[in-house]
Amino acid sequence: MLTKDKEHIHMKHSPTTTSYLNRDLSWIEFNWRVMQEAQDADTPLLEKARFLSIVTSNLDEFISVRVAGIQDQIRAGFTRRDFSGYSPSGLHKRLSKRVDKMVTEQYRTYRDLTRQLHKEGIVFVEYEDLNMSQKELMEAYYQNIIFPVLTPMAVDQSRPFPLVHSQYVYLAVLLDKEEQNDEEEPFFAILQIPSNLSRFIPLPQRSNSKKRQFIMIEELIKHHIHTLFTGYAPVAVHEFRITRNSDLMINEEGAEDLIEEIEKELRKRRRGVPVRLEIEKGFHPTALALLQEEFEISDFVFEIEGPLDLSFLRNFANSLKGYSHLNYPPIEPAYPAEFLDHDDFFAVLREKDVLVYHPYESFEAVNDFIVQSAEDPDVMAIKMTLYRVSGNSPLIQSLAYAAESGKQVTVVVELKARFDEERNIAWARTLEKAGCHVVYGLLGLKTHAKITLVVRQEESSLKRYVHVGTGNYNGNTAKAYTDLSLFTADPVIGSDASELFNQITGYSDIREWQAFTVAPTGMRSTLFELFQREAKHAEAGRPARIIAKMNSLSNQEMIDELYESSRSGVQIDLIIRGVCCLRPGITGLSENITVRSIVDRFLEHSRIYYFENGGHPEVWLSSADWMTRNLTRRIELMCPVYDDGLKHTIVRILKLSLHDNVKARYLLPNGNYERVQDGDTALRSQFEAIQVSTWKNNESAT
Repeated sequence: MLTKDKEHIHMKHSPTTTSYLNRDLSWIEFNWRVMQEAQDADTPLLEKARFLSIVTSNLDEFISVRVAGIQDQIRAGFTRRDFSGYSPSGLHKRLSKRVDKMVTEQYRTYRDLTRQLHKEGIVFVEYEDLNMSQKELMEAYYQNIIFPVLTPMAVDQSRPFPLVHSQYVYLAVLLDKEEQNDEEEPFFAILQIPSNLSRFIPLPQRSNSKKRQFIMIEELIKHHIHTLFTGYAPVAVHEFRITRNSDLMINEEGAEDLIEEIEKELRKRRRGVPVRLEIEKGFHPTALALLQEEFEISDFVFEIEGPLDLSFLRNFANSLKGYSHLNYPPIEPAYPAEFLDHDDFFAVLREKDVLVYHPYESFEAVNDFIVQSAEDPDVMAIKMTLYRVSGNSPLIQSLAYAAESGKQVTVVVELKARFDEERNIAWARTLEKAGCHVVYGLLGLKTHAKITLVVRQEESSLKRYVHVGTGNYNGNTAKAYTDLSLFTADPVIGSDASELFNQITGYSDIREWQAFTVAPTGMRSTLFELFQREAKHAEAGRPARIIAKMNSLSNQEMIDELYESSRSGVQIDLIIRGVCCLRPGITGLSENITVRSIVDRFLEHSRIYYFENGGHPEVWLSSADWMTRNLTRRIELMCPVYDDGLKHTIVRILKLSLHDNVKARYLLPNGNYERVQDGDTALRSQFEAIQVSTWKNNESAT
């Protein structure tokens, strides 16, 4: 069975806390880089709106999970410092200041964006700006559409404070009774802004104007607040938003039914401890005192100058038609040329391995591979891991069809994929009803590996076909994330794929993998061996280099091993989109290490690991970042790429990232990032990667 990797005890040097950057502060730096895309003069206006939406969504998750965990530690009296030197209370204070600064800058950027949109004829208006005709239309919209779904909730001795849902926008309302004595306390009520109605309401265009006007739904509700409290006079009406602790505390060992346990925890999530309170600028002090008393929150309170929750900007930008000049030019993913003129995936893969680079090449190839496998009468079995799946995924339908057709279908569904728990529970039940064998992984481990195994009867034997990906089986995110898919019929990889599924679904002793390396049983120790091999090559004067592309690097032992390799003379180039706790460029420690981050139109998501190996390069694709959770608490996969042509293509992808001087930023030893200024000619890696089909054809020809 899969068990956790043994602790690595090799340590030649023990760096001090100043050798590391803090994980959470590093994440803040990443979200700053996202916001800088919304501030970049070269970013189209509606793309700026989308980046501001992403900043909000990122910050919501960070606060509901990471900051919530720090607050839990403080309440528990935990004072131990992490390996970067921060205690929970010290880190919490630092994060509070950094988040406050970020939010202030975010809303300054928002106000600048609305001014730029105004010049393009896209205008957010206040109720007082409406003309008589518009007011009449909005009156009808309020009465017919909004008013029927509003539920004012009074708070008094007979009606306790109602449940306030996390990350929803509410109005706090202070009221005076029309016949009230001046000395009486004002009445208090709250009102949820309907989440099932559009946050922004388009106003009819005037016949002689190209201007597009919008009004926020809360602006309309505020103006009509008196309709909800007849006999009372509104004193103050202000927006607020609470963020709760959203991490699930699942007792897997004590759970008789994992689905029931997770569903129970999901219900608890709705009542999670409040972590952050956002309030509209000018919030009435009496109303604020009532909220702070109810939520027991004194810090992480942010006053916002603008509409709360800018995540609505994504839908707003997507809803505007006729503004192509305010968006990036559309990219139509190419169907992989290797499969384009063939009806039979299996015939292609018997001849050669195939690499697909998303989103430049279509995820439909993955869907079609599963569809063909489900429909092919010679396919005996399909085994697949599912971590995050799109809402209308054809993969689910194909797997269900395959099971109903009598094939052996095994699906490892990860119920603990954060914020996708409910959806994955629904998929699991759908697949079980269709006759699939649904497995929920191993106790205490998340199944994060992305792999599909298809077993097919061919002549007198069975043949295995495998898909390994760096990203999820999600057709929606495959349009916005850069990821790699490897299709292969290599018998060694196929044998390892069978063994991996056997270890997840049954009882199998750990064996020596022929191709794969798997977490948590051995990935970390294998990576250490690869680092140390490069160090030996460097010390012997042979070619030695590591290029690693990932989302995050935060495991202390991995960082220490990279430091050791650097001191041995190995050139190490890290391409890390998000969190990085390693300090590059420190004399005697990391002077041979560079770290760069690329934030651009698409989310850099692929995990690629390259080792020079004395002139005999190895290339690996992986599901795992170099974080403690990936290496010790998840089932993760590293798969080698054997085909030389595919290796060349992947190296070209890595080199593009290393030469990006438009959207890349260098990490400095102090933890700050600065834009790369190298080269006389601008190179934007994501725009160059559009030519991937041409590269692949050239690599195949050579």
